[in-house]
Amino acid sequence: MKETPYSEFNNSNLILRDHLAIDRTLLANERTLLAYLRSGVAMVMAGFTIIHFLREGWFWAVGVACLPIGILTGVIGVMRYTRMNRTIAMVRNQAKTGGTPEA
Repeated sequence: MKETPYSEFNNSNLILRDHLAIDRTLLANERTLLAYLRSGVAMVMAGFTIIHFLREGWFWAVGVACLPIGILTGVIGVMRYTRMNRTIAMVRNQAKTGGTPEA
């Protein structure tokens, strides 16, 4: 069994406060994903705007650099969301079944 930060919890000691904390963590995870996506879209839009309106050499280079950075930001956000969502689902399933977490 792999040790996780949540492995100390089992069904017998999860109370309402703990279930609500899991729900708050899920919502915080979703907010974080939206912040990553918002930042990524803003970087891509900034890149296209800089490329379109400022055609001088170094401005164009900054605009082109913003495009992959924005895409990378969105991809990292989705990866972090997915990883954390799996962990939260594992804790939630553990709370329902009363078993130990599956790694």
